[in-house]
Amino acid sequence: MGGQACVFYGAAQFSKDVDFLILAAEINFAGLRRTLAELSANRIAVPRFDSAVLARGHAVHFRCRAEGVEGLRIDVMTKLRDLPEFGVLWERRTTITEEGGVEIHLLSVPDLVQAKKTQRQKDWPMISALVEGHYASLRNHPTPERVAFWLEESRVAESLAALAQRFPDETCKKQTFRRLLAHAISANLPALREALDAEVRAEQEIDRKYWEPLKREMETFRRAEREGR
Repeated sequence: MGGQACVFYGAAQFSKDVDFLILAAEINFAGLRRTLAELSANRIAVPRFDSAVLARGHAVHFRCRAEGVEGLRIDVMTKLRDLPEFGVLWERRTTITEEGGVEIHLLSVPDLVQAKKTQRQKDWPMISALVEGHYASLRNHPTPERVAFWLEESRVAESLAALAQRFPDETCKKQTFRRLLAHAISANLPALREALDAEVRAEQEIDRKYWEPLKREMETFRRAEREGR
């Protein structure tokens, strides 16, 4: 659900950790604990591994010490901001099968784009690459859902202007959802770039406000651990 998924989609070259979204069920937690034990993975930060804490949107962080994965960091979550519950995301997932039959399940590109709308500046180039790659691979097979995704999420002014020219009716309809599409329709690239930058800042502020109460909880967790509670 993070940088490694972007690597598989070709939107990033490297990621230092692996982020997992898991179904919040005791059978899954039991299996995860066994796997973490095999990897000699220790929790490296607050919060603790607790289903109630995960349900509020926190991530639990581990560092592996087993041979072959020394230093690998694993982050686990059960809830993502502005995304539906696990079952819906699982139905929409992308599955890659490697040699030997090993399956790797990734968030779908649209869901990954939403998950990457964070305060971190480094995530936004990956969003652009994900959308551009999605369009490049499927441009000859447009569906209403795909066209809607491209118009809603494209972050490159030139690409948006081209989409507006190719799909004028759909672009006009989407203006109520994304007002900057008016600049794409008129091919006003300077105004479109400025609006795209403003859109990023607005999304970053939404993410900051989402994490504000969770960060306060993190401080509570840290104090409790220092005090041995």
